Amino acid sequence: MKLHLIAGARPNFMKIAPLWRGLMKHPVIRPSFVHTVQQSDEAMSSAIWRELGLPDPDHVLSWKPSENGDRVAEMMRAYGVLCDTHRPDAVLVVGDVNSSCAAALVASEMGIPLVHLEAGLRCFDSTMPEEQNRVVIDHRADLLLTSSKDANENLFAEGISPEQIRLVGNIMIDTLVMMKTQIAQEETARKIGLVKGRYVLVTLHRQGNVDDPARLRQICAALTELAARSDVCFVLHPRTEKRLSALGLLDGLRAAGVRLLPPMGYVGFTSLMQDAGGVVTDSGGVQEETTCLGVPCLTLRNSTERPITITQGTNGLVEVDRMIDAVMSALSASDSRVCLPADIPLWDGKTSERVIHALEDFLLP
Repeated sequence: MKLHLIAGARPNFMKIAPLWRGLMKHPVIRPSFVHTVQQSDEAMSSAIWRELGLPDPDHVLSWKPSENGDRVAEMMRAYGVLCDTHRPDAVLVVGDVNSSCAAALVASEMGIPLVHLEAGLRCFDSTMPEEQNRVVIDHRADLLLTSSKDANENLFAEGISPEQIRLVGNIMIDTLVMMKTQIAQEETARKIGLVKGRYVLVTLHRQGNVDDPARLRQICAALTELAARSDVCFVLHPRTEKRLSALGLLDGLRAAGVRLLPPMGYVGFTSLMQDAGGVVTDSGGVQEETTCLGVPCLTLRNSTERPITITQGTNGLVEVDRMIDAVMSALSASDSRVCLPADIPLWDGKTSERVIHALEDFLLP
């Protein structure tokens, strides 16, 4: 039985890696790694999957952006061609990126059983493309695998049958556990001359933060002021670097002492995150990882689809005009802080095992 594992952007690879490992020796379910090429940058794609122990993809989609810029439509076309010639018995998508939405729509249209891992997450901001993707995928999925009880409740409220939903836990934590030794040995901060617990790590890529010139300038002004008080390390997503360059903001950040780093591999970045005094982000995955590492996280957004990282973790929402005070407060407490992982049910490194059991119940007679 062939199961397509869909990945095309950095967070996808981190989520399918432990599941692929768990399925490799399965007697019936055969995983097939499909790369949609949402991201083609070496550091954001192939370097990540190889570092995590994934093989080269079984299938790589061939597509180019259309004139109207509809990447989802082009990925759908390419994936539809693949399914015509190598039809799987089921398709599993993870998260909320365009790759996942494109594959989900194709599977639904072709009548191929669809599984959504990380189902039910909601920030209730319908203007966010990721939120739109989550809803589209969930309402086409046949099996919805959730990471926390609030996700189940969201799905119930939207009328999805409880029989279709399984609470399995957080697959991102499986990857943290799987790579724990390599992360501990990496010592990225020491290698680049930063003091553990005394620097701020920044990572931003969401449309709401980087596509609005006025807001991006406001964020850069805050980072410039922050760099006068603390070491600031800004790991640049390709999308973010492009926007900063177009607005002429990169030189100003460098002049202020902000360390601008290119995209990093999983182990190097996670090591840098683990030793930070605080993290400023708009990434959902980083909110989860910092919660499980015990690192203070400030999410530069008005809402989050992962509220459990606030109620039971180390995460907090913050506006740009309050970011500096919040960061300095986190840093001032870092000397006495002990990094204690949050104790969230089923965020235990064993989610892939529960996913496989759910797949067996769903796919096998």
